[in-house]
Amino acid sequence: MKRLTNKTAGHALWQRGYYDHIIRSPDDYNTIWHYIDTNPAKWAQDTRYVTDFPDPVRQPGCCTNKEVTQMSRYFTKTLAALEPYTPGEQLKLPDLVKLNANENPYPPAPGVAAAVAGAVPGLRLYSDLTEAALCAAIARHCGVQPENILCGNGSDENLLLALRAFCDETHPLAFADITYSFYPVLCDLLHIPQHVILVEEDFSLDLSKYHGLNETIVIANPNAPTTLLQPVAAIEEVVRTNPDSIVIVDEAYIDFAGPNASCVPLTKKYDNVIVVQTFSKSHNLAGARVGFCVANPELIADMNRIKFSYSPYNVNSLSQAAAVAAMEDENYFRDTVGKICATRADTMAKLRERGFTGPDSATNFLFVTTSRMPCKQIFERLRQKGVLIRYFSAPRLSDYLRITIGTPEQMQRFFEELDLILG
Repeated sequence: MKRLTNKTAGHALWQRGYYDHIIRSPDDYNTIWHYIDTNPAKWAQDTRYVTDFPDPVRQPGCCTNKEVTQMSRYFTKTLAALEPYTPGEQLKLPDLVKLNANENPYPPAPGVAAAVAGAVPGLRLYSDLTEAALCAAIARHCGVQPENILCGNGSDENLLLALRAFCDETHPLAFADITYSFYPVLCDLLHIPQHVILVEEDFSLDLSKYHGLNETIVIANPNAPTTLLQPVAAIEEVVRTNPDSIVIVDEAYIDFAGPNASCVPLTKKYDNVIVVQTFSKSHNLAGARVGFCVANPELIADMNRIKFSYSPYNVNSLSQAAAVAAMEDENYFRDTVGKICATRADTMAKLRERGFTGPDSATNFLFVTTSRMPCKQIFERLRQKGVLIRYFSAPRLSDYLRITIGTPEQMQRFFEELDLILG
């Protein structure tokens, strides 16, 4: 297969997913490349690609450009150029300060361990494929009914179920150019064309660009990695102006955004909105892999049809038990979220004292830049000291760092090492 070099990094294969359904051999890629090179205007119209993207990259947002990894001769050619999602490093080192994956720095709720232990005897049986107890607990927490809930193996699976149900090769997914980088990966995997919409110079979303698209839309709110929150009223206008298309609101970090920030109430008013949340962040269960979505029962039934077609027992018994216990301990939930928000404010103030700038965060992480030293160099030197943060090499992000909020003790260590680096 032709080596994917500069064309991968450039715009030519950025929207490759649009053509995947006609690729049958390596030669087809050459045909497509020739078509793109000789018909740039037509190609831009075909894919609805944003042609003014500055210094285009293979994927938007957080993904770094990499060549396609080695694969066996048996791997399907239709996915030969698939580039997987790149998660934060998961190093196992003593005294590591891990501020790179937006995990919760506090342990799960006190009742989680006992709940998991209590579920062990039942492991000889399949898990409850209706996830009834978990759906009921989530429904109480969100103020909806159990039939409005679908659980998944992390929120990523709920996103996959939604995209598989409500997108196809003729129905694109619209999303921002700087946002959660799993969206284009799912599009590539599922052969969904992508409509990429530029964020503004200050990284904000102009949601008027999403009005009347008649395409499935996904909006991360608050957005990652930019930390910015859109008001519910602005998202409601997107929902209202796309009555015949699904609008997915990805609320992985919503619990750190303050009161009345969630779009869950919109699911009671509109039949075309899906709100996706997770237990990984504010409920301290990243390792349990539990997510959920809220929508009207008809949409839940559509996604269940997909779920039961490929992974009926998608949330295991131990994770279900852990999630129920975590969701029911509202006091612990509010306490840990409050601690993280307080540490977030303190951390941002201290960074600004050191010459860093960035938006006020509505998440459990910060998105900052500085002119004192190249951000990549700060990232690399902190890593050498056992402090992991996140750096992205994509052009619009290469001057920024993403810093997860840890415990006060972890942030103290971060600043000690940062001060030594900055002098």
